[in-house]
This record gives sequence, C-alpha cells and structure tokens, in this order.
Amino acid sequence: MLDPAQSTPHFGSTRKRLKGIVGLSSAWRGNWATRARIATGLVLFTYALTHFLNIGLGLVSSEMMLRAQEWRQVVTRNILGEILLYGSLLVHAGLALTRIGRRNTLRMPIWEAVQIALGLLIPFLLIAHIVFTRVAHAEFQVNDRMDYLVMLIFGTPDGWWQSLLVLIVWVHGCAGLHFWLRAETWWRRAMPYLIAAFVLVPAFALAGFLTEGRRIATATTDALVAAQMRQTFNWPDQDSFLALIALDKTLTNIFWGCLLLTAATFVTRKYLFRRKSVRVHFSDGPEITSPKGLTLLEMSRANGVQHTSLCGGRGRCTTCRVVVEDGMEQLHPPNETELRSLQAVGAPAGTRLACQIRPEAPLKVYRVFRPDGRRNRAHASHGEERRMAILFLDIRGFTARTTGQLPYDVVFMLNRFFDAIVPSIKDAGGTVDKYLGDGLLAVFEKGDEATSAQSALTATGNIGKSLEVFNRTLAAEGTSAIRIGIGVHLGEVVMGEIGAAGEAPRTIIGESVNAASRLEAKTKDLAVEALVSEAVLRAADIALATSELVSLELRGVNEPVRSLALDHASKIVDYLTGSSQANNNIQQAQDT
Repeated sequence: MLDPAQSTPHFGSTRKRLKGIVGLSSAWRGNWATRARIATGLVLFTYALTHFLNIGLGLVSSEMMLRAQEWRQVVTRNILGEILLYGSLLVHAGLALTRIGRRNTLRMPIWEAVQIALGLLIPFLLIAHIVFTRVAHAEFQVNDRMDYLVMLIFGTPDGWWQSLLVLIVWVHGCAGLHFWLRAETWWRRAMPYLIAAFVLVPAFALAGFLTEGRRIATATTDALVAAQMRQTFNWPDQDSFLALIALDKTLTNIFWGCLLLTAATFVTRKYLFRRKSVRVHFSDGPEITSPKGLTLLEMSRANGVQHTSLCGGRGRCTTCRVVVEDGMEQLHPPNETELRSLQAVGAPAGTRLACQIRPEAPLKVYRVFRPDGRRNRAHASHGEERRMAILFLDIRGFTARTTGQLPYDVVFMLNRFFDAIVPSIKDAGGTVDKYLGDGLLAVFEKGDEATSAQSALTATGNIGKSLEVFNRTLAAEGTSAIRIGIGVHLGEVVMGEIGAAGEAPRTIIGESVNAASRLEAKTKDLAVEALVSEAVLRAADIALATSELVSLELRGVNEPVRSLALDHASKIVDYLTGSSQANNNIQQAQDT
C-alpha cells in the first residue's frame, strides 16, 4: 500500500506534526468543532444520567432522593461546575445550529434527521425547567429541591411535558453516543447491556417522579401541610411567578430567533451555491451535477447516490473515501482532519474523503465502499480487528489414503469425519469459519481473550477424544485410523466479508491466521497431534516452564512462536484441569 506522502506534498509536510496524533482512537478524530461537540455532549450526557438516576431514587424514598441531590449540587452548584455545565450547554447547542446553518443540503440518513429533530425540541422544554429551578433559586431564593419541582408540576400539563423532556434528552443522548462509538469493538460487545440501560434509566426516573408526585399530592391535601411545604421551599409569590413566566417566554423567543437565523443562513447559502454548479462522474455509478460549495458527500446525498459514511460526514471513519481518477489537481489540499484520518488508514495515492472535499471543477471518482443493490455491504464488508483464538485442523496423508477410491467414498469419509469432530468445536463455543478440503479453520469469538483461549483449548481436547472414538469405529470396520494435525494460536485477526458483491463470505485474515496454519503444518514435522502457542496458554491462565515449550521458526511469521507440543490433542484437558484446580486453591487460600 502506498504512502499518501508519495503522491501529495501536503501529506509529507505535516507528517511529523501528526505522528503523535495518528495513534488516537478514531472516535476522537475530527476538527476542533467535532471534538468540542463530542466533549460537551459527554458533559451534558453525564449530567442527564446522574439527574435521571437522582429522580429515580424517589421510588425508594424522599430522603434518599434529596440526599443524592445535595451530593450532585456539590459539583453543579459551585462556580467551576456551573461554568462547565452551562458552558457545555451553550457550546453544544451553538455548534449544532452552526452545523445545520452551514449545511448545503437537507438530504441525510434518517437516524441523523431524527437526532437533529430531537435536539431542536429540547430547548423548548428545557428553558422552562431551568427558569423555574436554577433562575428561581438565584433570583428569588427559591429552595429548588426535587420535591419543590415535583410539587410545582405534578398533575399538570407541565408534568407531562417534563416527562417527555426526560425521554427526548435520553434518546438524543444515547443516539449520539451510539453513532459516535458504534465502530468501536468494545461498544458492540457491550450492546446487550447498553440496550438494557437505555430502557431502564428513563423508566427508573419516571417511576421515581410518579412515586414522589403521588406522595406529595397526598400530603398536600392537608392545607396546613401544603402551607408548611411552600414555606420550606420559599414558594414564589405572584409577582415572582409572572417574572419567571416572562423570562421563559423571552428565552424561548430568543431560541426561535436563533432557529430562524439558522434557517435563513441555510437558505441563503443554498441560493448562492445553486448559481454555480459542478459535474462529478462516479466511475462505478452515475454522473451528477451539483452546486459548488457542497462536499462530495453532500452532492451524493442530494442526488440520491448511495455513499457510505458511518460517522455522518465528520471526517473520522474514512468510509466515505474515494479514489480520485481525474481532477485531483483541481482539489484543495487536505485539511488536518482529513490528513489525520487518511494517514491512520494508510490511504493510497489519490485517496480523499468525500465529506471533506468540495469540488470546484469537474471530477471523476471511485467510491471505495459502495452499498450494493443486492446486499448492503456498507457495514458488514468493512474489516474489523479482533483478538481471538483460532484453530487449524488437517487430516494427515488424506490424499494418499483416498487414492484409487471412488469420489463418493472420498466425500462420504470426509463427511463422517467432520460429523465426528465438528460438534466438539461448536460445543466449546467455536465456529467453523471455512472447510479446506480435508481440513478446517475454526474461530472462537468470545467477549475476552481468556474465554476465547479456554474455548479453543476445550475444543482441541474434545476433538482428540472424538477422534479416538471415531478411530475405534473405523477399526471395527477394518479401516485404518485417521491421523490429524491441529495448530492453535491467539492474536489479532481482521474479520470481514471478502469477495465479490453478493458472494462475499465472512472470513478472517492476518498474521495470526498464518501462524496458526504454520503450527498445524509443523505437527507433521514433529510427529505430534497438536501444537498450541504460548499466547493461547497464557490467555487461558496456563503457566508452563520454558523447558516444556518448543520454539518454532514459522515461514511468514516474524518472530519465533513458542508452543506446547502434544502427541495426543486430548492431553490438553489435563492442563486445563490443572489450571482450574490451581485457581481454586488460590481462591480458597485467599478466602481463609
């Protein structure tokens, strides 16, 4: 793969400056506005989460709910906390409106449109909440405890509106988190738990609000108790309420003004850009004409051209990248955001990000990732790095064994063999990635390395036992025993759908796959049934002396691979049992 610096001088001129940046997680790629939007969004999401959990404690007791509020206000009611919180609110909203105003088309994925719509609804409901709590406290010394707010709105239309605000804020925040982190492996692994939290947090908050509201409604049926509570809260008088209502209307009108200004900016830019257009030819698709000033991604969306973009056009994921076949010299140099992202994926010469380039002259491009008409390859075909255990298995001398046999007999024997040993892989939690004639490749996708390694070792031991049973059956039939070789290794692999559109099976590639294959081949030279790499043993918490391992030079593998040689694969079970017993002894010693 070519270095981008070989084709564009702008890449090389900032290479040193970006050396320390390229290693950052893709989640933090983007320009300063993108990173500021993410950072402020995280501050606001953290506040919303703790606030909703605080409300939910009303389901347990009023005292616990109020005590938790006091703890929270240690952070939110000091000068630094308020600057961080309200500053994040203003910056986040301002950047969002600016981004909308700077758009040149309203064509966008449905998820992005929903998230923007929810974000625009929030201020209309949030302003009243802030005015009647924080402002009331600051201007009229109202004791804005949780029970004050509950007493103020419970049983009124405002109570329903504020409940809706909880749901809108939560959905908006969770959607933002998901579309920010969905490309991260750890996020996908945690999705089942995150979905549960997504449902439970607002349910807990609303249940707490309902419980506390009913308690207060019951208590305030007594006029004396209601008067005492109002005195405790320093309940606003009529003039104070009128002032708060007026402020609420003023701030809402200001936000309406901001929305109108944003809309006017969008319409003006669209009108000005429409006066001049540029032609773009997709070598793997249509030819379009769009106004100048749009990014190539925006041009695609405005003209109904499918164009993948996992990060929503923020320059972080690189899935919108294109190879410029004609017109490269007419494009502006890559900015820091684009440069960093292209550098991170080792993009070849002539590659640019469609979300960052703004064509001003005719252009011919090829989309690197294109959703296919028969099968959507936008997500599944993208490679992802995973760290897991893999197992190669091959039958020894199978070609010589089957020489002269009818094709039916060859296939029948192979199927009998696989029927005998594949359940050992599946029962251990593994999956056969592919069959390789008289062998197979199995993968063990688990939540962590330890579980993956233990599953692979369990499968190895069970394959050995199953083979012994199968060979006894063959012996009873007067057929010679089958011998096998197994190579087990653990490391980084690249997973993805590889092949032509619509015919691309999901498979794995990488140096670790090569190492496992070479280990399997080495079993023949060492006359053993299995070779298990030290990486697998270490991940499975099996400690062995160096003298018990053999160091192997494997073709195509940079470093020697130390491995445990087993004349019978079933013997690995003894090592697993010994490791488990040792762990139990340690635990018992700690308990006593």
